[in-house]
Amino acid sequence: MQPSDPIVTAPFGSSGRVVTRLGLGGEGILRTFGEEAGAAAVIEEALAQGITYFDTAPAYAGSEGYLGEVWKRLPGAREGIFQTSKSARRSAQGAREDLENTLRRLGTDHLDLWQIHDVRDADDIAAIEGPGGALEAFIAAREAGQARLIGVTGHHDPETLLHCVTTWPLDSVLLPVNPPEAALGGFLDRVLPAARARGMAVVGMKIYGGGHYIFPQGHVTPELLLRFALSQNVDVCVVGCGMPDHVRIAARVAKGFTPMPAEAREELAAAFAPHAARMAFYRGQRPG
Repeated sequence: MQPSDPIVTAPFGSSGRVVTRLGLGGEGILRTFGEEAGAAAVIEEALAQGITYFDTAPAYAGSEGYLGEVWKRLPGAREGIFQTSKSARRSAQGAREDLENTLRRLGTDHLDLWQIHDVRDADDIAAIEGPGGALEAFIAAREAGQARLIGVTGHHDPETLLHCVTTWPLDSVLLPVNPPEAALGGFLDRVLPAARARGMAVVGMKIYGGGHYIFPQGHVTPELLLRFALSQNVDVCVVGCGMPDHVRIAARVAKGFTPMPAEAREELAAAFAPHAARMAFYRGQRPG
C-alpha cells in the first residue's frame, strides 16, 4: 500500500451512487464550537486522503458550519462529496426548518442523504410516521431533490430501528457496528440483514464505541476496530476524528483493507462479551 492508494469504495445500497467505505463522522473536533482551524485541518485531511462521505447533523455543535466554510473556501470540492446530515425534529414543520438551516450552513442546495436522527422508541415512531410527522417532510424533500436519498439512524433499541427499516420508504440506515454489538445482538444480526433485504445502504457508526476507544485488552487498537467494522456487511463506516493524524490512521486501514476472517471477528466479539453491556452505554443515552 502506498500513501497515494485510493480508499476502497462501495455502491451505496441500490441508489446507484458509489462512496468511499470510510467516511468522516460529525464527532471529534467537529462536534465543537470555536475550533475553526482544527476542524478545517481535519476536513481538509479527509479530502486529501480521498474520503468522499461526510457526516454531520444539527445536533453536532458547529459541525455543519465547519463543513460549509471549507466548501465555501474550496470551490468545486462539494461536487465530489457525498454530503449527509440529519434532523431529530419529529414534526414535518420542524424537520423542514432543520433542512433549510442545514442547507444554508453547508452552503449547498441539496443533501446527498438526509436522515431521521436517533429514533429511540414507540413514541418517536408514532410522532414521526403519524399525520404531520417528520417522515412527510423527508419524503417531500426527496421528491423535490433537496435530499437525493433519505435514511434513518438509531443506536438505542434494535427493535425500534427494525420497525423503521421494514416499514418506512428509506434508502439507508445508520447503526452501531463494533465488537460489543456483535456480542449483544440486535443491530448487526437483525436490523442489518433486514435493511439489506430491502436494498438499503448500511452505514456503521460507534466504530470505536460511544465516542471513546473501547479496549478491554491492550492489543485492541483503533485500526483493529475499524477493520472489524469494515469487515461487516456495511457500505460505509464513519469515524469522528480529533486531529488530522486520526484521519490518516483510519485512511491507512481503508486503503489497505482486507476483510477480517470470520473466526477472528468471532474471537474479538467473544473477548468483548463480558464488557459489552457496559460499553454499549449509548443504547441508553440521548443524543447520538
